[in-house]
This record gives sequence, C-alpha cells and structure tokens, in this order.
Amino acid sequence: MDKNTYVKKKDIILLGVILVLALVGFLAFRFTQKDGKMVVVTVDGAVYKEYPLNKDISATIHGVNGSTNLLVIKDGYADVTEASCPDKICVKSRKINKTGESIICLPNKVVVKITGGDDGEVDGSTN
Repeated sequence: MDKNTYVKKKDIILLGVILVLALVGFLAFRFTQKDGKMVVVTVDGAVYKEYPLNKDISATIHGVNGSTNLLVIKDGYADVTEASCPDKICVKSRKINKTGESIICLPNKVVVKITGGDDGEVDGSTN
C-alpha cells in the first residue's frame, strides 16, 4: 500500500464523519423546532403588528417610504405574497410556521417572524 492510497482512505473517513455529524445536527435542529403561535411583524426595527398563526388573514404592511408588503396567513402558515420592493426576494421565500423562522424584506425594512407566543421566550442571552 503506497502513501497516497493511505491518505485518501483517511480523507474519505474524515469526510464521512463530518457528513454524519452535519446530518445529526440538522435532524436535531429540525425535530426540536416547535410550531409557532404568533406572527410578529416589525418595520424598521419596531413592532408593527402581531397576528395569531391559527387565523386566516390577509394584511397589507406599510413599510418605509410608502412601501407595502402583503402578508397572508392561511392554514397555519405565514407568507408574503406581494411586495413593492424591486427584487421580490421576500415573495420568493417559502411559507413559514416554525418558531424562529422569518421572512425579511430588506428594501422595505419589514421582518415577518414566527414566535411561540410565550411572554417568557428567550431570544439570545440575558443577564
């Protein structure tokens, strides 16, 4: 067995271990995410409005400089279906319903985020 073959076997083993760890981490994250209860909309960093995720609604969000986004909550999912921004990345985003997920429209400074609805929810670190 030459030196190059030995190095390739170690590389393959290392790659396999990294892939398994990444898969375990992804699955742990995915299965520990909870279904959200509230949709919190912020505009330019300030809370604009909160909506329950279990009620179907359609609401126009007024962003900065007269911009608008259309938020649709249906069947327990929140989705931005229309926006006045030029790139429409927020419209192309998938529907969300898990705690911590968000849809962001940077040009309009609008953030749609799913929360658990608990007042005691910790986001980040506290003293």
